[in-house]
Amino acid sequence: MSKNKLRTFLTMLGIIIGVTSVIAMLAIGEGSKQNIKASISSLGTNSIMLIPGAISQGGVHLEAGSSQNLKKEDAQAIALRCDNVNYVSPVVQKSSQIVAGSQNWRTVVYGVYGDYFHIRNLNIEFGNSFSESDERAAAKVCVIGQTIVTNLFGENKIPIGQTLRINRIPFKITGILEKKGQNAFGMDQDDVIIAPFSTVQKRMLSTTNVNMIIASALSEDLIDDARNEITQLMRERHKLPLTEDDDFTVRTQSDISNIFGSVSKVLTILLASIASISLLVGGIGIMNIMLVSVTERTREIGIRLAVGAKSRDVLIQFMIESIFISFLGGAIGIVFGVLISGMVARFGGWPVSVTIFSILLSFLFSAIVGVFFGWYPARKAANLNPIDALRYE
Repeated sequence: MSKNKLRTFLTMLGIIIGVTSVIAMLAIGEGSKQNIKASISSLGTNSIMLIPGAISQGGVHLEAGSSQNLKKEDAQAIALRCDNVNYVSPVVQKSSQIVAGSQNWRTVVYGVYGDYFHIRNLNIEFGNSFSESDERAAAKVCVIGQTIVTNLFGENKIPIGQTLRINRIPFKITGILEKKGQNAFGMDQDDVIIAPFSTVQKRMLSTTNVNMIIASALSEDLIDDARNEITQLMRERHKLPLTEDDDFTVRTQSDISNIFGSVSKVLTILLASIASISLLVGGIGIMNIMLVSVTERTREIGIRLAVGAKSRDVLIQFMIESIFISFLGGAIGIVFGVLISGMVARFGGWPVSVTIFSILLSFLFSAIVGVFFGWYPARKAANLNPIDALRYE
């Protein structure tokens, strides 16, 4: 191996590339999964979303949420009768043109109860949220996100107490939300205006329906119990017989997390499988070079066998060489894999997460490759006839 440094390095190169690829691909997949999980968690603490069911028109079933059968009284009933529910709020929303001075911006205005801030983990950085008295009086006040501040008032401004117009209706700004940035789906979580539920429903929508009801369970362990309570209560309130399906849909944070977690897991396995092909190619390279080495060293093998070495000794000798190449290649590949993952995170902006599991898996895989592809050449060397080996030129 020391006499053929270039050949040894080229043999290891396949293992190095394979291990580097596996670690980098697993890091990207794991990072994406954690990023999606964090984004889903930002949607709310133990959140449960209740949306209207689908309607059927002419035998065609529309999507969930197309019917209009949820009222704010449903949210009030959930708060009173569901023991495993901590916070609850009806939600109405409207896409509106916002004007402040000479600047304008288009965004979505949400009408909610004060509990909405607890459910969605929304913190007020400057000012205050609106009060229960604002909700009862349908006061024209609002809390805005940082994107609204930047586009209507400029960078580093704190427009507490100033007025903006939403569809020509003046609203006083009482608070500014803490910056949250984009979620994993590319949505700007700071591009939002939140106002009292009664204000948006009465002054902007003129309707008694709500777009959804959002709630949170007392704890993560009680999410399923809270969902069952809400489902049973809503069926009772909507007077649905046992034979009829729900006319609403209940979704939990766990449901959304499991869906995207499954997709992310499949993508991670796919990326790792593609990268593992490099390890397979590297293993074939090891076997090829070891076969060449056996042929070149036939006379050496014959001398060893002639002076008393057993077939087992020759087998172990060549197996150690094969395993050493794969181990060394695996160690170098791990270093490069960690470095490349860091570069992807820094320069590419991709979320990555290098785990001990991915390092151990890659190293174990490289060891298995060394043993598997080194065994045949080693076995061939061990089975050489000493007389034929000594005569070999």
